[in-house]
Amino acid sequence: MLCKKGILSSKIMAVIAASAAIFMYSGCSKGDVIPPVTPPTPTPTPTVSVDTVVTQMQSQISGRDVGTYCTYYGSGLPDPSYVTYVNYAFAEVYVSSNVYNGFKLQGTEERFKNVIALKKQNPSIKIVLSFTNGVANSDNKKDGGFSAISASATYRKKFAEDCLAFIKQWGIDGIDIDWEYPGLAWGAAADKANDTNNFTLLMKQLRETLGTSYLVTFAGYVKDKVAVTGGYEFMDIAAVMPYVDFVNIMTYDLDSAPNYHNALQDSGSYWDCVRSINAYKNAGAPMSKLRLGIPFYARKAFSGTDAAVSYKSLNKSAAKWSTTANVPYIPANGAVSYSYDNTKSIFKKGTWMRSLGITGMFCWEISQDDASHTLQHAMWNATMK
Repeated sequence: MLCKKGILSSKIMAVIAASAAIFMYSGCSKGDVIPPVTPPTPTPTPTVSVDTVVTQMQSQISGRDVGTYCTYYGSGLPDPSYVTYVNYAFAEVYVSSNVYNGFKLQGTEERFKNVIALKKQNPSIKIVLSFTNGVANSDNKKDGGFSAISASATYRKKFAEDCLAFIKQWGIDGIDIDWEYPGLAWGAAADKANDTNNFTLLMKQLRETLGTSYLVTFAGYVKDKVAVTGGYEFMDIAAVMPYVDFVNIMTYDLDSAPNYHNALQDSGSYWDCVRSINAYKNAGAPMSKLRLGIPFYARKAFSGTDAAVSYKSLNKSAAKWSTTANVPYIPANGAVSYSYDNTKSIFKKGTWMRSLGITGMFCWEISQDDASHTLQHAMWNATMK
């Protein structure tokens, strides 16, 4: 997912093009991983990975969060007793000739209402509307997207006002911006000279308009802003963090087989959770504002019909455990094929994140969990322990 200096421009667009075809079945970062130039060969360990059965749930601890994304195209919903915030993915902006014309939900209103109805079972749940910079609705088309909106003080204010009106209309609790990514022309236009700074201005406007009564969050890349020819790519962590309640860091899709896409720490993989959190820590982000991303799917590649498999559909009978990456994997021909998260890896990630003062986890996405909510319940216990 990350690029070393000098290979970003040559690698990123190839991966983005491949990942677009499998967007619907990947993580929130939608496969924008940049593989290593020369992937090292991992050394799989023979220890069989066994999911720990969650039989007793931890009590909720104030100030800690467990979040889930619910997609417009999915049907699954979280167990409302063990989640603190739920993001509806997505709404999309309508921009024509760089003029902002409002936004609409993706998917059916019925699906959105089903997500909101979770509050009837647990009134403390926060329902958040997530915005993509992509286009899925048939009456919309790619144009300037958030690059155009954020470049105009008028459009930033109008967008924020529209968000506030929507929040009040539906009785929801906040806005999440999933712009992937400032400075990158994926899904809409990009302006490397200004997008990164304008993203901060957009989040600042949302905070000013929504006040402190509603959540303002964003889906975060696993690295700070990157200087490139003509400007920057990604978000300026230090600049934007004062305006948001927290950031959902997309710590998945970090590499492909034979490496791990979700390693806790693994020098053989292109990136991992430890390096991701260090990027935010080094930029001065408060640990309490970070949420660690957990994939509810296994990945081996960024193209092909079998590139990713949901946790509930994955055949885990031959699963093994990596003592280096601290995640399970499915082997093939003596190497890693699919890497994924299970209860064991989630508990390990939870122990690690709590030791740093990180106060929450989230998943992409809830429809990929099994009927028993195995991974969601593991996130809860790992966070609330």
